[in-house]
Order: sequence, then structure tokens, then C-alpha cells
Amino acid sequence: MTETPSTSAGYAELPRLLSLMTGDEKHNLSAYSTLDVLWVLYDRVMRRCKSDPDRFLLSKGHGPQAYFAVLAAMGYFPESLLTTFGEFDSPFGHHPDHLLVPGVEISSGSLGHGLAIACGLAIGLRLQGSSARVFCLLGDAEMDEGSNHEAIVVADRLGVSNLTAIVIDNDSASHGWPGGIERRFEVEGWATTRVNGRDHASIEAALAHQVAGRPGVVVAETEAK
Repeated sequence: MTETPSTSAGYAELPRLLSLMTGDEKHNLSAYSTLDVLWVLYDRVMRRCKSDPDRFLLSKGHGPQAYFAVLAAMGYFPESLLTTFGEFDSPFGHHPDHLLVPGVEISSGSLGHGLAIACGLAIGLRLQGSSARVFCLLGDAEMDEGSNHEAIVVADRLGVSNLTAIVIDNDSASHGWPGGIERRFEVEGWATTRVNGRDHASIEAALAHQVAGRPGVVVAETEAK
């Protein structure tokens, strides 16, 4: 796990940091939909101490510019490195690589893997006596992947209360779910909340809240893709 750096830039700096990444990117809207949730999570919610930090997994790995911008703002690496985005020998490719980018917990981009990994990680931390929480960010379209259903079922059955899923709802799912995204989790016993994905106070309150014995999901609604 990367040691926790000091914050070096604020939210107002994110547009400038994003502008540094000018490589050929095909998922701009996907990236920008996550920006406010990522910022609030890192700036206000996650415990980023060196000894027992909270963990964040980006399952929605395509379009990672917002993730890279937030990590740079938090001081995980020099912001000047963002200018290499998309270059042949750059650590900043079109999907985050945990072997190359400081602060990245898992390599992702192949959709549907993150929630299952997050569930296993949360269980492992709990068995080790850790009080750390695990956050996993997914996209609404990614919820069409069947592996998510297995993770949703297991997390509730095992009472993985240190796991919080965050689903960005930008109306890009092909199939959806009867009753909406929240209903898919509710029927399996998860605590659910829907928020405005641009309202920092609402995002913070939802992410900070935990229900004893139950995993939680926050559905963050943003502009339609």
C-alpha cells in the first residue's frame, strides 16, 4: 500500500490537472462523471493514515483521467507526470495500473471485477482485525456484468459492513434493473442511498454513513452520458 502523501492541490485545481492529459482518450464523459465522488472520497471521507488506511478500488477503470487528477491533487505523484498521459512509455494509460501508478490499489478496466475483489479485500481486512473500510466505484452500465450479482449476494450473506459500493448513474446502462439500481442491492439486504453526484455535502454524508452488519451502496446520479 502506498504511503499517504500530503494534499498539494484543491478541488478548484482539478480542471487544470485534467487539462494536462491531452492524449487520445475515448471515455471523457465516463471519467468526468466520477470527479466529484472521487474528490469527496479522498478529501473528506477516506482514512488515509499510513498504518491502517481505508482502501479504494476503481472498478470503472475506463476513462481514468479524473482518478489520476485526484491522485495528483492529493500528492501521490508530481502533477507534471500527467502530461505524459497516453504516451507509449507513460505510466498513465487508458486504464489504471497498480504496478505503475502510485496510489492505485488494483489494475482495472475489464468491467465487472472490482466489486468481487473489494468484497474479498474487505473480508480479509476484517479477519486481520483491521477497522479499515473498502470503497469500490462502479458504473451503472458495468452492473450488467453477472459477476456483480455474485458479489452483491455474498457481501450481504457474510455481513461485510466495512464494504461500500458507489455506483455512478449516468444513464448509460443497456439493460438496467427493475426498480432502479438501488433495488438490485436492497433485495439482497444492502443499505442504499441515492445522491446528487455533484453535491459534495450529500456525497460526504452518504459515504460516511455505515449500517451495522450490512454492506452499503451509494448511487450517485450525474448528467446522462
